[in-house]
Amino acid sequence: LIHLIFLHETGSNNPTGITTDSDKITFHPYFSYKDLLGFIIIIMLLVSLSLFTPNLLGDPENFTPANPLVTPPHIKPEWYFLFAYAILRSIPNKLGGVIALLASILVLFLVPLLHTSKQRSLTFRPLGQILFWFLVGDVIILT
Repeated sequence: LIHLIFLHETGSNNPTGITTDSDKITFHPYFSYKDLLGFIIIIMLLVSLSLFTPNLLGDPENFTPANPLVTPPHIKPEWYFLFAYAILRSIPNKLGGVIALLASILVLFLVPLLHTSKQRSLTFRPLGQILFWFLVGDVIILT
């Protein structure tokens, strides 16, 4: 956006040396109104779509009656929530599962307090760097 504004204010490179002031179009009234008109048209289309036909883009799975005892088969947990599902399902009491889940997250705040070593970080160790890049590669491969 900044590039376009400066291009319309100063013009582009001109190797012929001819002044191009007559070719420049001011940015604000013309292009701003054009963009605003396009934005308004898109918003009006989306609003009319959602108000007149709200179920047009819906999923038919949303209309099946829900069984509160079983998770529907089309719902699959994301990989980064798997630890939370494992903790919640391992404890039969709901409140106990929630407390265990919160404790598993809050224990991560203790890690900086428990680190009392005078050694430098793994940044300065070649083995630590190799292990770090193996970890990065594993994350990229697994995602």
